[in-house]
Amino acid sequence: MFDLIVRNGQVVTPWGVGDWDIAIQGEKIVAVAANHTLTEESARVIDATGKVVVPGGIEPHAHVHAPIMGHGDLKTAPPEEVSRAALFGGTTTILDFAIQYPGIDISQAIQERTGVWQNNSYADYAHHLMLLGDISDNVLGQLNEHIQDGFSSVKIFTTNIRPPAMSGEPRMVRMGHLHDLMEQVQRNGAMLMVHAEDDDMVQHMYNKLTEQEQTEWWNMHLVHSNESEDVSFRRVLRVAEWTGSPVYFVHVSAREGLAAVQEARANGRPVYGETLHNYCCFNADNYKEDNGMKYHTYPSLKSEEDRASLWRGIVQGGLSTMATDEYCTSWDVKISGRQVTDVTGGHNGAETRMGVTFSEGVSRQGMSLQRFVDVTSGNAAKIMGLYPRKGVIAPGSDADIVLIDPNIKRPLTMNDFHISDYSIWEGFEAAGWPVMTILRGMVAVEDGRLRTGHGSGKFVRRKVDPEVVNRPAA
Repeated sequence: MFDLIVRNGQVVTPWGVGDWDIAIQGEKIVAVAANHTLTEESARVIDATGKVVVPGGIEPHAHVHAPIMGHGDLKTAPPEEVSRAALFGGTTTILDFAIQYPGIDISQAIQERTGVWQNNSYADYAHHLMLLGDISDNVLGQLNEHIQDGFSSVKIFTTNIRPPAMSGEPRMVRMGHLHDLMEQVQRNGAMLMVHAEDDDMVQHMYNKLTEQEQTEWWNMHLVHSNESEDVSFRRVLRVAEWTGSPVYFVHVSAREGLAAVQEARANGRPVYGETLHNYCCFNADNYKEDNGMKYHTYPSLKSEEDRASLWRGIVQGGLSTMATDEYCTSWDVKISGRQVTDVTGGHNGAETRMGVTFSEGVSRQGMSLQRFVDVTSGNAAKIMGLYPRKGVIAPGSDADIVLIDPNIKRPLTMNDFHISDYSIWEGFEAAGWPVMTILRGMVAVEDGRLRTGHGSGKFVRRKVDPEVVNRPAA
């Protein structure tokens, strides 16, 4: 007896796109079959005529209920707000960060995240580990236990991002510590995530622009530059070559970063690149608008040529995932910084990621539906150790399913968003948008309404497939 059948839609699976029925029992997909061949009675049949049916989206990079740099104890939006908006946008799983600050160990970092998320999320969730500053031998020694316990990815920074007086807790991991961390990551079959910028170059440009009295926010791309990304990516890749560690570069923002990733992958190395949908749709010229800092996510928007190259990496290959670097604040907080030294990064993008990628990538640039699934769900699932439980429509997988209506063609308004009091996507021309979200067999969003209960999301433990950490498998 099936609990639910999704019928008459254009279903995207690893083996192709077709008019298949999807049968769901409990939380799992139990069958994918030719249209109208599943005849068992079910509690409900969903008619997906005219819709594209894809796996639930996976947001691999979100900062939820996280400290806002430069704003004291103020934090980004909590899980209940971010996960609710994500479900409206077709994202069913969110990965954020358990942050190991100096003075606390990894267990304490995980306990903090558990307290924030448990019983507070509408969507499923998992946590990366984040290590800040100098990595002690004690912390390195703890990694094996936690990786084996299902926390299979670790993030570091190669920069402090802001000048020392504005950066708060030191973030930068130096090359020696990075080498030792990479050895542990490689030994334990985990995934290393890197925010890669050259800190010497970043800090030099902060000082230089101050001396030149060019510190207005629209000069941000001069600080977080193409050259900095190029130099840092290639240094990280060189250390990875020595250690054999896989690398996942977060928020690739420049064509030089994309080229570094593509070259490493062409050489058969387990290197992956993520970009952000705001990097793909805006460029540094947008900074010059009134309150143009609203577009900023660290490192920075780059040139129009960079923007176009990122779309090519997503549509044609080279980049593995479309993410958001979700960092949701109010409008007042977002526009409070006016200088290159104090602009608040991030945006409230988890809700718009799937729809924007479909509208621009599939509808306007001809990206295949299977590639769309790869960059919004399947690749993140593989790289972060969720596959095949997540990221695929197949028997045995979680019944995380999204219906996209390709006939929705109109500008987005604030009424389309379910988080914060502003959106950089207001006015964006949608050309296909999620209209129904199913989470583990539960209809979570339907007819513009949230149908699931608070706290329905579950924590997911992860283990990365050895194939993914040994060659470019996604």
